[in-house]
Amino acid sequence: MTRFSVMSIRARPSTMRASRPYIRSCRPSVCARTCFIRPTCRNFSVSPNVSAKKPGRMYNFIRATLGFDPPVGENYPTAENRFHMWDNSPSQDIRTRAAFIRARGKCPVTAKNINFACPKCGIPTHHSEEAWKMDTDHHENKCAKLRAVNTYEHDLRSGRDFPEFDFPETQDPEAAVNFRDWDSFFYTRQFYSMDTEFHLAAVTKMLSYPLTMASIIHPYSPYGLKPKGPLTLEGLKSLAALRYTMFPTDKSRITERPVRVFVLGARAEAQMPPHAWKQLSYLLPHTPLEVIFVGPEALYDRTKRRYVASAKRVTKRVDPKLAFTYCTDYFHVPHEARDFAPYDPYMDVFFLFHPGLGAPEAMDQWEKTVPGLLESKCAVFVTGFHKQDVARDWQWLHSKFGDELDVLLEPEENVFGSTKWELNDLDPSEVYQFNQQLFGFRGKRYHAIRR
Repeated sequence: MTRFSVMSIRARPSTMRASRPYIRSCRPSVCARTCFIRPTCRNFSVSPNVSAKKPGRMYNFIRATLGFDPPVGENYPTAENRFHMWDNSPSQDIRTRAAFIRARGKCPVTAKNINFACPKCGIPTHHSEEAWKMDTDHHENKCAKLRAVNTYEHDLRSGRDFPEFDFPETQDPEAAVNFRDWDSFFYTRQFYSMDTEFHLAAVTKMLSYPLTMASIIHPYSPYGLKPKGPLTLEGLKSLAALRYTMFPTDKSRITERPVRVFVLGARAEAQMPPHAWKQLSYLLPHTPLEVIFVGPEALYDRTKRRYVASAKRVTKRVDPKLAFTYCTDYFHVPHEARDFAPYDPYMDVFFLFHPGLGAPEAMDQWEKTVPGLLESKCAVFVTGFHKQDVARDWQWLHSKFGDELDVLLEPEENVFGSTKWELNDLDPSEVYQFNQQLFGFRGKRYHAIRR
């Protein structure tokens, strides 16, 4: 069986793009960040993809003539063949997670240790069968999402081929990209057909980061001006400045330096393969980009398998139009040292993915960082796992700095949030999706003068 690693894939030339028509995928019926998983066949046993009787040549010829897709193999992902009880999972990683949930998680009904696995979703969730039966919220609102978590995690470790990670390359300047939703984007960018929710979940988790950025900055952004959309007048001003630089009317104009995209509190996003971030470069093709990852977990050493600190900034160049820079301090440290100064609202923008601004364990550090963001006068965009997560960050930000900021984007569902459901192992009743919600702000440029 072919061993596959997401991190090692390179984009396939557009001339090799699949020619079959795009098919809309089905989606699920419905606080911790994790690193991206490398799907491999290790620790996972599957049946060989060999049928009992191979179809004849005439049968295959007729199917091809009529335009039918080829028959799917035994390892083709479905909700049935990807379901396993976590305690007896074919994957050692998932069995370890199940043991962790039983050791550290608490029953949402009795607040006792977890000793019972839900037979419908396959994940340990309650102290006993009686507590599980009593939990109507679990049956009505949580079980289907938890089952999706189960099947998605097993799919990543199934050992199947992942053709959906063959991303398209340079965008045809004569063809417009549609940012209305994931389906429209994949179709207009000529991605591999996302035939199932498993293909969609795997790709959207990775591309949610660069696509969230591009969908906000791009002139064809899906976020309209108030009252019909979440974008404020101040937000339109900030985006107009960025678009003036990134989409110049005079293509021969040369910029003095790359546009800087700061990612604060970086972790998983700093470990994504370069060809995923290249999608951002393809969508913003007229100017070079420097993506700056800032935070103590921004630089990961794959040899040592741990995060490392560096006294100096580490820069890795992908190509002439895209570079990565890693800074392992909190943002306020280089900001106070003027390492990133001067800032330019036309050429600098900040993104905070799931920062936990209002989380008790993180708010002290953010209270030191946010003043620097406001001082820069550059646009800042924040995402969250769900509405409660964003509401907490929004309330904390306004309670601490409400008089010093302008709102650019009201809290809104992110069009390019991940469709893959995730599980908080410390609280298995909490399910979420990466970058599901977002909002934006900026330091005030015009202060009212009282007379």
